[in-house]
Amino acid sequence: MSIAEGFIDHLERPLRRGHCPDGACTGAAGGAACGDLIRISLAIDSASADGRIRDAGFDASGCGATLAAGSAAVSLVLNAPLLGAARIGADQIAAELGGLSPAKRHAAELSADALHRALGSAAREHAALAQRPGRTVVALSGGVDSAVAALLVAEQGAEAVGVTLELWSDPENDGEASCCSAQAVRGARSLAHGLGMPHLSIDLRSEFRAGVVDHWLSDHAAGLTPNPCVRCNGNVRLDAMLELADRLGAQTLATGHYARVSEGPLLRTATDLGKDQSYVLSALAPESLARLRFPLGEMRKPEVRELALQAGLEVAGRPDSQDLCFLAGTRQGAFLERHGGLGVRPGPILDRAGRVLGEHSGAHVFTVGQRHGLGIGGTHPLYVLATDTRANTVTVGPREELLVGDMAVREATLHRDGECVDGVRVRSHGRRLPCRLRGDLGAGRHARVRVELEAPAERTAPGQLACMYSGDVVVGYGTVAALP
Repeated sequence: MSIAEGFIDHLERPLRRGHCPDGACTGAAGGAACGDLIRISLAIDSASADGRIRDAGFDASGCGATLAAGSAAVSLVLNAPLLGAARIGADQIAAELGGLSPAKRHAAELSADALHRALGSAAREHAALAQRPGRTVVALSGGVDSAVAALLVAEQGAEAVGVTLELWSDPENDGEASCCSAQAVRGARSLAHGLGMPHLSIDLRSEFRAGVVDHWLSDHAAGLTPNPCVRCNGNVRLDAMLELADRLGAQTLATGHYARVSEGPLLRTATDLGKDQSYVLSALAPESLARLRFPLGEMRKPEVRELALQAGLEVAGRPDSQDLCFLAGTRQGAFLERHGGLGVRPGPILDRAGRVLGEHSGAHVFTVGQRHGLGIGGTHPLYVLATDTRANTVTVGPREELLVGDMAVREATLHRDGECVDGVRVRSHGRRLPCRLRGDLGAGRHARVRVELEAPAERTAPGQLACMYSGDVVVGYGTVAALP
């Protein structure tokens, strides 16, 4: 079909424009910024083993290319199986139109975005695909680690289905630097289709806000220093993908995390200790862990990048993300003010004797152990020893006053008897500290446990996770509490 024939046919006789099927799920893309808006609605047959799309429609406003692209998308997905429709992207939509010029390519991209938002919603709410041995959902973030994990799953002969979560949307963020933005979703979809995989994107923004960001904000308001990645992995992100895997007829979920699974199942540290992510995965429930696969667990990062280069993946040289995904390109203080109402609140910086040494901009932006950003001089470096958000004070002192011989951990979960614990990690990339647990503690939940360190170490900020190990195996976790 020529460019004129394909484009004009869909422009002049748009298929099911203005139609919204009963029980449909809708995805939208575009808006005021570009002037083009498209909505695609579709309904799947929940009783069919492959989730066949029984009906679809669209509406669009803006340029003619957007109208034609919406019609093309509907024509491609009607009566298609769910995972077949999940293979459709901007390239297929443009081809259905006979090809698009670079100036009109954006219409195919917007149409693909809207289509995949509708597909993701329909899959999450209505799909009930037949169980398929070997089918594996692969979490794709658009980075090199998840891409290579997908490669390895495919090499093992499994049918891989890529899934990306849209967790956060904020115009103040750098979407290109975030692993969970709309831009990241589009990049991951392109990557999955390039690998010959169907791809679904799931909008988890409301769940992420309620289950992760709101807790992070309230913890900061209370003077705590939380690790949101632990809560996200343990309560929001991976659980949502496992639930989707159930709907897609898949038993397992593979991710690009650097970790391994030991008998139990229990988490085990990765071969590459410099990249090990057992800490941020430690709150996973055993039943979730039993279904997870970590293809990179036995690999080192240079090997991963080399595999990506050999496969010709564009993400092979992409830098690792450093910020929390919802902070990408945004200062923490600005985020706390905009989303949590925690603005500038001047207060005194004190020494242990209560003498005023300076002024801070708000106790909620400081954390125990912090050295930089105090804005006060002195003959010796000073560190934050404690914060009090009610009194709005920050107490500082020399490093030796940070050292403690034990720590309190609240709301602890032990997967094995406490006597086997021989190490604790209290920072995502921190070292494991030799320790033992005080008292006779059995497996299960404990309101409070005492961790006795083999050698004094710097005090950990309350609110951080304490990940407890027996050798290289994670056997428990809890939240660091303030010492009495």
